[in-house]
Amino acid sequence: MDLFASQPLELPGAELDYRPHWVDPATADAWFRQLAEQTPWEQPQLLIHGQRFPVPRLLAWYGDPEASYRYSGLLHRPLPWTPLLAEIRARVQEVAGQPLNGVLLNYYRDGNDSMGWHSDDEPALGPDPLVASLNLGGPRRFDLRRKGSGRIEHSLQLDNGSLLVMRGATQHHWQHQVAKTRKPVAPRINLTFRLIRSRP
Repeated sequence: MDLFASQPLELPGAELDYRPHWVDPATADAWFRQLAEQTPWEQPQLLIHGQRFPVPRLLAWYGDPEASYRYSGLLHRPLPWTPLLAEIRARVQEVAGQPLNGVLLNYYRDGNDSMGWHSDDEPALGPDPLVASLNLGGPRRFDLRRKGSGRIEHSLQLDNGSLLVMRGATQHHWQHQVAKTRKPVAPRINLTFRLIRSRP
């Protein structure tokens, strides 16, 4: 078995391509260190039922000048591409087979940092959005469930240097999360590249 080959995940209504060793560990570690140290991380607050709560992770949005992105009621205006992020984008685009004009960086500092259930189905992403997710640092569990279901149907460990590409109708039929965990976990940075097709 070729460990560097892509691994399609067979889920109905989803098109998932997981590449567990997309970049070598030394490169992934170097990218993690540089991004952790040089990114101007923010922790915005969400308004939920009249109360403000900090997002349970740090984040930053980079992209082309026109690639502002609105989700969860927050408007993110893009920071300009750094040389490192431009290099990573070029490599991810080769796998994606399409342009990608924005990337959301999420910094999970420990097991208390998380991402709740959601689909990347904002209108600005178009009808069948492609999302390419690069994972650096400590592994975390990535859960998938059908929309309308409360049951986790599939879980995947996203390891250091791995790339997960979600295509086609995936976001129409499935939700995903990175849940909190009490297990000791190393810090993780996740980069989700996407194509913003319309202004917010």
